[in-house]
Amino acid sequence: MSDRIELRELEVTTRIGVLDWERRVRQVIRLDLDLAVNARPAAATDDISFALDYSEVVARVRAFAADSERLLIETFAEDLAAELLSAFRLHWVRIVLHKPGAIADAGPVRLVIEREA
Repeated sequence: MSDRIELRELEVTTRIGVLDWERRVRQVIRLDLDLAVNARPAAATDDISFALDYSEVVARVRAFAADSERLLIETFAEDLAAELLSAFRLHWVRIVLHKPGAIADAGPVRLVIEREA
């Protein structure tokens, strides 16, 4: 399936990291999400009930991040992918996780994963 919804630069706050200071504070991370959808039914009917409600996706991601306390970005991304695949019956998801400030004097560390149901 080649149709997808792309959400870019979604900022969420979570507790993530292995260092002592990271365990004490909540950090902002940015997410880019690609979600495989079949857009034909929604396009043919102009009916939102046949579309992926991306506002629901964002609400789910924000709630997931708020409740999350992962050590590794890998674990956060893997668990989020499983959550999205299951909750929205997606066949495929791509997540790019940006962790600003992870390395001094550098841009954000990025992790890219792709998962299938």
